[in-house]
Amino acid sequence: MPRDNSIKSVLIIGSGPIVIGQACEFDYSGSQAARSLKEEGIRVTLINSNPATIMTDKVTAENIYLLPLEVKSIVKILEENKDIDAVLPTMGGQTALNLAMKCDEMGIWKKYGIRMIGVDIDAIEVTEDRDKFRARMESIGVGMAPSKICRSFLEGKEIAQDFGFPLVIRPSFTLGGSGGSVVYDKKDFDKLLDRGLHTSPIHEVLIDKAVLGWKEYELELLRDNNDNVTIICSIENFDPMGVHTGDSITVAPAMTLSDSTFQKMRTMAIMMMRSIGNFAGGCNVQFAVNPDDSEEIIAIEINPRVSRSSALASKATGYPIAKIASKLAIGYNLDELENQITKSTSAFFEPTLDYVIVKIPRWNFDKFKGANRELGFQMKSVGEVMGIGRCFQEALQKACQSLEIKRNGLGADGREVTNQDELLKSLERPSWNRLFHIYDAIKLGISIKTIQKLTRIDPWFLNQIEEMILLENEISKYTLKDLPRDLFYEAKQKGYADRQIAHLLRCLESEVFNRRNELNIKRVYKLVDTCAAEFEAKTPYYYSTFEDENESIASDKKKIVVLGSGPNRIGQGIEFDYSCVHGVLAAKECGYETIMINCNPETVSTDFNVADKLYFEPVFWEHIYDIILNEKPEGVIVQLGGQTALKLAEKLERYGIKIIGTDYKSLDLAEDRGSFSNLLKENKIPYPEFGVIEDAEQAVELSKRLGFPLLVRPSYVLGGQSMKIVINEQELEQHVVNLLKDHPGNQVLLDHFLEGAIEAESDSICDGTDNYIIGIMEHIEPAGIHSGDSYAVLPPFDLSENVMKQIEEHTKTIAIALKTVGLLNIQFAIKNEVVYIIEANPRASRTVPFIAKAYDEPYVNYATKVMLGEKKVKDFNFNPRKKGYAIKIPVFSYEKFPEVTKELGPEMKSTGEAIYFIDDLTDEFFHTIYSERNLYLSK
Repeated sequence: MPRDNSIKSVLIIGSGPIVIGQACEFDYSGSQAARSLKEEGIRVTLINSNPATIMTDKVTAENIYLLPLEVKSIVKILEENKDIDAVLPTMGGQTALNLAMKCDEMGIWKKYGIRMIGVDIDAIEVTEDRDKFRARMESIGVGMAPSKICRSFLEGKEIAQDFGFPLVIRPSFTLGGSGGSVVYDKKDFDKLLDRGLHTSPIHEVLIDKAVLGWKEYELELLRDNNDNVTIICSIENFDPMGVHTGDSITVAPAMTLSDSTFQKMRTMAIMMMRSIGNFAGGCNVQFAVNPDDSEEIIAIEINPRVSRSSALASKATGYPIAKIASKLAIGYNLDELENQITKSTSAFFEPTLDYVIVKIPRWNFDKFKGANRELGFQMKSVGEVMGIGRCFQEALQKACQSLEIKRNGLGADGREVTNQDELLKSLERPSWNRLFHIYDAIKLGISIKTIQKLTRIDPWFLNQIEEMILLENEISKYTLKDLPRDLFYEAKQKGYADRQIAHLLRCLESEVFNRRNELNIKRVYKLVDTCAAEFEAKTPYYYSTFEDENESIASDKKKIVVLGSGPNRIGQGIEFDYSCVHGVLAAKECGYETIMINCNPETVSTDFNVADKLYFEPVFWEHIYDIILNEKPEGVIVQLGGQTALKLAEKLERYGIKIIGTDYKSLDLAEDRGSFSNLLKENKIPYPEFGVIEDAEQAVELSKRLGFPLLVRPSYVLGGQSMKIVINEQELEQHVVNLLKDHPGNQVLLDHFLEGAIEAESDSICDGTDNYIIGIMEHIEPAGIHSGDSYAVLPPFDLSENVMKQIEEHTKTIAIALKTVGLLNIQFAIKNEVVYIIEANPRASRTVPFIAKAYDEPYVNYATKVMLGEKKVKDFNFNPRKKGYAIKIPVFSYEKFPEVTKELGPEMKSTGEAIYFIDDLTDEFFHTIYSERNLYLSK
């Protein structure tokens, strides 16, 4: 059936602020869907309250509503846009589905004559209501774990008595496993049942008999109006049942599944999708498989929408699921659409991979002191990375190199745990570091049989890690000079970094690099091609490996590299991806060939049609340098990818690679507290008194001069990591000792803390001569709460003219003194009408997308053109749309860590943000948040 021409205007519902369980994969799917519908001449209206997304940007759709995701916002949109025919709610995660359901219940879609496309109400109800889902699966003969619905405390106790322990509690209508848990012990049951019933919006949970230790798989499906179904990707969880799939290491394609079981699973998935409703769109289906010889399969759940896994599957296969799903939603059939990679086969062609991908989640437990770090049915990770390699081991090493947790890959870096008891305990109860502990346990000599018994991870995966350790032992017998080429080559093919090989050979990374090139062991680049090279790929989407043929041929055009921001984490999230995408688009406009390097599968920047060339590689020095040698760009943009990209500036400078925009000297000057303070002193700009110390004794001495309270922090960190306000010598000594243990060799800064000060910040664009302030924000909370955790108001609401003048003057002076070319964020503390400088960051900041959305101006585009030297600040006709105030609302994910106190301090804890517009300061919302401004401040 060709396209339904009656659909001319579509509303897409976004997913709102980023929380654990619902991250920027929905920015990727929402923007893909919008672009896909625009191609068809359809008018797209978007609603999302998240200002940091590309989805809510004019490059995606013209008609954007930055409003809270609630029914009254939908009514406002439908009143103002009478032409909307249909709503697509499958691109915004659980938030969008729940909102669509609510509008349906209230008769809003019916009242305005709106059709739901991409899914139907029955499908949402069947999949979200655990009782209906179980009944539907029974009716089609698909097995499930024994389970019962529970709607009261008493009912739950009876079910537990009936089933025995361990049990699984799954609340209905929740996200990222919220409120879900595995109950091993009777004594924990009451508390966990109570939490589950309260988390579910309809106060209903499903209690399953736990099938812990079974293998877990996911399939990504697409179906069209003719009932054709195609399987895009099979994904196998490295971790067995018992760990939420968002917290599991996952591998595609499935590695340990027999063909007959895969065919059975395929048939079941298609049957399940057809049974839940008659709609055209995407689906994610999860299964558990008994690890014994029977390979019995049971269904866990089905999501009739795009998901985190479909973003992963899209990046793994190069098959843009959201794009095709939105075409199917408006009536096209799979065989009428072209494969986006080959351009010569149809979208009905199932991808076949001749490489392996490994996804590893990224956690941030360090931000949640006292959090239970065990992994279970409730998701806790804040981001993820993906590695692509020719074999599992190469993909695994590349994923570990992408994590940015101070490791050089899996092992071979001298950071092993050697305490046997600690390892055995860690293997039994999974946490974020279990993968590293499996490696350590094998290295220590604990048998594979014991490890398998404790972890229940398939022996195939454990044997792969054991093979790596045997290879390391072999390499360690040699020196760099006499290491045989075939052994060297094998290590590189298995993903080992030069740094890891240097550790094994007791030499320098640069020596390994030079020797590798002498032996002609060079990285080559392969296309992600979906069809295992049966059909030629036309899309410039590459991964590296060690083979003979290089498929990434460098052009002779002038080109620019943009370094991405790696995995999402607290302090560095989607806002940097927004900046990278705009940087790429601006460089394209200036006639450059654009090259994107990033390893985050959730993002828009790793969509193969954003940059001219995408390298899906770790943002890790060795990988970047080899790409630069292959491409020979004019230079590299580092100020858009957060601290990840900025940290690589020194290396780029040392290797003579041009940094586009602000140079390394200025970047380093802003980071080095001593030099930066000298710059402020020379320019007569006030700053809180501070000092630099190297041990606890020096700290106590310095505190006598500076006076308490003190702000204590390591230098060169992002998101206020490890910052603390201390009020006496005992606290000071304790924190300094802990810091130096966690950051050996680092300097610690002590600042006099300006208690009761007002905090503000400015963002500006500078070309080295002229500076333009794009926005000044005032924080509602007092100084002492990290700027990322504060409500920020644009423009300021009660700063005097005198203070505003000081902020403007200081911003300009610092921008010019730092020789800034591009973006600059400065944070201020204001006390007794004096403006003090807290810090300056010559890079894109968290607030740039917020200001760009509030004032409706493409500031990153302008800043990139300034960095490239294509434009000067005075070439732009700045025309911000200023009406009322915009408030940046921090959003937290505390419900994932019920045991953690909700206090706020100088270390950032929020996972995302929303934007809220008010006309004036009499607004009720403003008064509420202003009255609570001191509520969560902690020392």
